[in-house]
Amino acid sequence: MDTEKFHGLLLDNLNAAVLLLDEQLSITYVNSAAESLLQIGSSRLLGSHIYILFNDAESCKKTLEEAIRSGNPHTRRHEQLRILAFNDISQVDYTVTPMEVLGKRALLLEVQPIDRFIKINREEALLSVHDTSKSLIRGLAHEIKNPLGGIRGAAQLLEQEIIERGLGDEPREFCQIITTETDRLRNLVDRLLGPNQIPQYAPINVHEVTEHVANLLQAEVQGALAISRDYDPSIPILSGDRAQLIQAVLNVARNAMQALLESTVIDPRVIFKSRIQRSFTIAGKRHRVVCRIDIIDNGPGILDNIAEQIFFPMISGRSDGSGLGLTIAQTAINAHEGIIECDSEPGHTRFSIYLPIRDDYEQ
Repeated sequence: MDTEKFHGLLLDNLNAAVLLLDEQLSITYVNSAAESLLQIGSSRLLGSHIYILFNDAESCKKTLEEAIRSGNPHTRRHEQLRILAFNDISQVDYTVTPMEVLGKRALLLEVQPIDRFIKINREEALLSVHDTSKSLIRGLAHEIKNPLGGIRGAAQLLEQEIIERGLGDEPREFCQIITTETDRLRNLVDRLLGPNQIPQYAPINVHEVTEHVANLLQAEVQGALAISRDYDPSIPILSGDRAQLIQAVLNVARNAMQALLESTVIDPRVIFKSRIQRSFTIAGKRHRVVCRIDIIDNGPGILDNIAEQIFFPMISGRSDGSGLGLTIAQTAINAHEGIIECDSEPGHTRFSIYLPIRDDYEQ
């Protein structure tokens, strides 16, 4: 292997995003991590001015020009980098180092996405708490369902005794109330446990899932809110359990729908969006490529006092909500080795579902 290929191989296997800029601040080289961070291929980046990708383009341009002029390295922290593919912002630290390439002045730009590290730590904590709560719920469910079965059986025997002795309808109604409420409690416990079946994996088009859910919502709302799609048709076939994925996406989307219908938002809207995202870490495992499904609404947003606990059982922002929909959705997505994230502010709430794509996928 020649030196140039060897250096290229080393750079492409770095986790840090590395870009090379010429004297005019145009991009002349990007490694794989930079493509993943920016969600843009090198063919579209080469020749572009790097500073236009930053939210404060003028400040970035001045920093880079000063580095070229002075020959001194510069480091900037907590800068906002625009991720055009998702119409999103990523917080980054970057270091620019002047150097000489083939006799010409150049800049080496190293970019580290700090918000992703924060999210990874938050995800690991969330998954740990989620696993702990599932274990506690399983134990609690076992302790609850056993006496419930005894209560239900006793109520049925008592009802039979009342019938045989001809004691009238009122005592029978009491027995039936006991049976009905016992069944309701058992169903609640079953819902707390979430999907209890191992996913039945099969090839699936993720847009079949989102379209199924979008059509269900359209039938429910009858034009009370707008539902739009923004799909990436290049997303390949995934391996997943269709029923569980539909349930997960439906639970998230129905929360958005209910929040909008109960609000006074003008022109309420839910958007289903899909994209490919590269170099993404879930539960400590780095995936080269994942599918990202966004469910976005322009509702009032999630209350600050529950924003960090929305995936926990029995936590709901609605007075009549069960607080189980997002817990069940997260359990189903976790079973597919994925995760759900949420970013919310008044006027823009986005739930993002990340599902790994097979390693042999190449765009």
